Amino acid sequence: MTSASKPAGADVVVIGGGLHGLSSALHLARRGARVVVLERDMCGRHASGVNAGGVRTLGRHDAEIALSLASRDLWVRLAELVGDDAGFVPSGQLKVAESEAELAECSARVVHLQSLGFRHEVMVDACAVRDLVPSLARHVVGGIWVEHDGHALPFRAVTAFRLAAQKAGVEIREQCAVRRIEHRDGQWDIESAGGRWRAPQVVNAAGAWAGEFARQAGEPVRVEPRGLMLMVTQSVPAFVKPVLGATGRPLSFKQFSNGTVVIGGALECTADVTARQCVLDFPQLGTSAHTVTDLFPHLQHVVVNRAWAGIEGFMPDGIPVISRSSTHEGLVHAFGFSAHGFELGPIVGSVVAELVCEGRSTHDIDAFRIGRFAAAAHPQLDAH
Repeated sequence: MTSASKPAGADVVVIGGGLHGLSSALHLARRGARVVVLERDMCGRHASGVNAGGVRTLGRHDAEIALSLASRDLWVRLAELVGDDAGFVPSGQLKVAESEAELAECSARVVHLQSLGFRHEVMVDACAVRDLVPSLARHVVGGIWVEHDGHALPFRAVTAFRLAAQKAGVEIREQCAVRRIEHRDGQWDIESAGGRWRAPQVVNAAGAWAGEFARQAGEPVRVEPRGLMLMVTQSVPAFVKPVLGATGRPLSFKQFSNGTVVIGGALECTADVTARQCVLDFPQLGTSAHTVTDLFPHLQHVVVNRAWAGIEGFMPDGIPVISRSSTHEGLVHAFGFSAHGFELGPIVGSVVAELVCEGRSTHDIDAFRIGRFAAAAHPQLDAH
């Protein structure tokens, strides 16, 4: 344990051992920084380790599209980056329309994206949908297709980034809750369950708990913790290759190579942020199961083997905070990914390393600045 009288030193202390924290630590270490990761639970315990594993550029907020496309390029060559492909499969992703009104909604989105210069989302008709997923119910009238999206294994991805970070010299402390951060004399004092640390740079990647550290830094933002559920079925013969979503109702649906089917898609449940636990909402899981059997009637008698949940942090505007602090030097935030951060993990670490080491990013991240919330609360601040 670190001595209470003499804080341990590092160049950067990363708070949070999820995918974004570990990716940030890896990229920083490869730039020569001495990095320590402090994780309250186990690495990947919540959002990073219990999400559906979608590697998705489909359906992104306008502000996230360019960053998600850059991150997908890293997923394609993930083995070069971390020594493991994390089970990434470029299966494609398909968002189905179950009515003409939904099809019109899909078409309007594609037209909008084209006006922004993006061509990765493509309209497909009912015949093309049948070619992509022959087992899909006949009422589906079309949808949006992204050929190069796919899926990966969340815990394997977390483990790959962790091992690569450790190989690069990163020290990882689990079961080491950070209690307080304070900026003093150009350095950060970090008080944790494992002792005290002192560093010129801190990365706040604490997920659903990141709002507390932003508050301690004098820039409070509302991070809403929510529980997100998934369920997995017994193994069944292969019937679908792409990842599926739906236009009119929550759905994230994929079949793995072992035949099991993972079902999710914004399935929320009660989250106890203090106890760091979730309570499964079985009626909502049942509704999701009905969505699946509506689209794939042959699954009506398939058994769900397990359901689980983790806690994610949601922002009021649905997009993350990826920015330098607006109040202190030496603090970078990366949190609030609002249930769609897994795909962004590889690129976010690179962006954070740029912000720490160079003070700016080569990517356009202006929409993700933490100061946007202060500006919204006090419009006159935007003038300065």
